[in-house]
Amino acid sequence: MEAPAAARGPAEPSGSSGISGSSGPSESAPGVEITVTSPEQMRELGRRLAKLLRAGDLVMLSGELGAGKTTMTRGLGEGMGVRGAVTSPTFVIARVHPSLGDGPPLVHVDAYRLSGGLDEMEDLDLDVSLSDSVIVVEWGEGKVEELTDDRLRVRIDRAVGDTTDEVRHVTVTGIGARWAAADVSVLTG
Repeated sequence: MEAPAAARGPAEPSGSSGISGSSGPSESAPGVEITVTSPEQMRELGRRLAKLLRAGDLVMLSGELGAGKTTMTRGLGEGMGVRGAVTSPTFVIARVHPSLGDGPPLVHVDAYRLSGGLDEMEDLDLDVSLSDSVIVVEWGEGKVEELTDDRLRVRIDRAVGDTTDEVRHVTVTGIGARWAAADVSVLTG
């Protein structure tokens, strides 16, 4: 399922290589690239990713509309064993999914409509939730990096303009000490 390095689409912010975060510490784990060919494979990738996550983790998902961010988060929720169907939080901005077991809750945030950066994000009290939860932020680039030096960046690229093509190129990069020694290559399996 591993793919060669994919060309970046137009949704990639200028000046970003797709391999490191836009700010924060320079310490990062080697990134992995994965080709996903169906929504079910995207959910499965989310389930595998859930096995790497623990309370205090921040996951930033980026990619254009329809790339599969919410589908991946749905798989994360399944893998973490949380309550409630994971759906797009676009209209509520943030949704908390408590754990059905002894794991951390999943806080799913859609920062698409938030333009105020960290100031606006602080109104959601994510920094209070971060140490006890796994926080997944869609559209979080440039808005949530200051919450923690340690974060996982997931970039999902798809063919532009072709709505029938299900192929996605997913780049997962750990940033900070938490992810420096983590083996994100297990996601390719």
